[in-house]
Amino acid sequence: MVNFSYMHLPAYPLTESIELIKKADRLGFYGAYSVDETWWKDMWLMFAAAAADTTQIKMGPSVTHVILKDPTLIVQQLATLDELSGGRADMVVSFGNISLLGQYNQPWEGTRPLSRVKEAHGVMRSFLDDGAVTHDGDFFNYTGLWTLARPVQERMPIKLGAMGGPKSFQVAGEMFDGMHHALGYSRENYEYVMENVKAGADKAGRDWQELDLAAWVVWVCGDDSAAAKEVARIMVAFYLSAMPESQLNRHGVSASDLAPIFDAFGAGDVAKAVELTSAELGDKLSISGTPEECVAKLQADILPTGINHVVAAITDPYLVNAFTGITIENCPDASGQLDLIAERVIPALN
Repeated sequence: MVNFSYMHLPAYPLTESIELIKKADRLGFYGAYSVDETWWKDMWLMFAAAAADTTQIKMGPSVTHVILKDPTLIVQQLATLDELSGGRADMVVSFGNISLLGQYNQPWEGTRPLSRVKEAHGVMRSFLDDGAVTHDGDFFNYTGLWTLARPVQERMPIKLGAMGGPKSFQVAGEMFDGMHHALGYSRENYEYVMENVKAGADKAGRDWQELDLAAWVVWVCGDDSAAAKEVARIMVAFYLSAMPESQLNRHGVSASDLAPIFDAFGAGDVAKAVELTSAELGDKLSISGTPEECVAKLQADILPTGINHVVAAITDPYLVNAFTGITIENCPDASGQLDLIAERVIPALN
């Protein structure tokens, strides 16, 4: 069984965002995730507004960050959302979005970010399970801190967001309840990811198949394959800088090849950066095309490795226009893509 979820970027009018989450719920999607980042509208308030009008879909961050936000505050928000949704909150945590940390002038290199996430995991586990925490650590310190924000779920899962690896993949298998791996598309990449997840699980005596192991992917599907791939190409340009060099290499891409794109973004020339992002690169670093093409890529390169969950970061012409001012015809909006996934992707995978 492959779970299929919708990753929503809160850049739309909020009434539209909530309608999309409600539609994903009606269509039987496993989860509706979003990013907990300053650039977008607040995902916690968005999900709180959607909670009462949904019945089965899980909701929460993929990902939230423990450099810009204290883990106890994340737990407070998560437990509140769990109560509002009747036990449907879900969470994926990481140390932080590198680009966002840079804009906050927040250093991360050399600060042991993975150690910070591991310590945050222990803090969050205590605060979720006991409603209180006393902790004296390298990154977080509390004395008798308590909260009345309590989850409905008996045991709230904590999952790790990871990209470059290998240590983060191993830690996910060893300590966390799952892992969402962002922006991975090649068979080589996922074999490497899963090799390390399994090693971490084996170290802890855990069954890796019981973990939630998700591929978080840029997704565009439509009956006009060329239009869908063009939407994906434009969005891929914006995600390139988020991919660690080791991850790019696992897709046959080198950071030096992308230097002109990075330079264009650095100079504020978005149009040039998008122009320099080739169709080949867009196709390689997305799941895009007709629904059948998307299914074929999942079945060939991702799902055979042991990934059991697809988180589709649906990109549509609205987002492309909001980012670039470019108008793309003949590609479905996010609502239309939810329908296509429900009708032609999920049945083919299961």
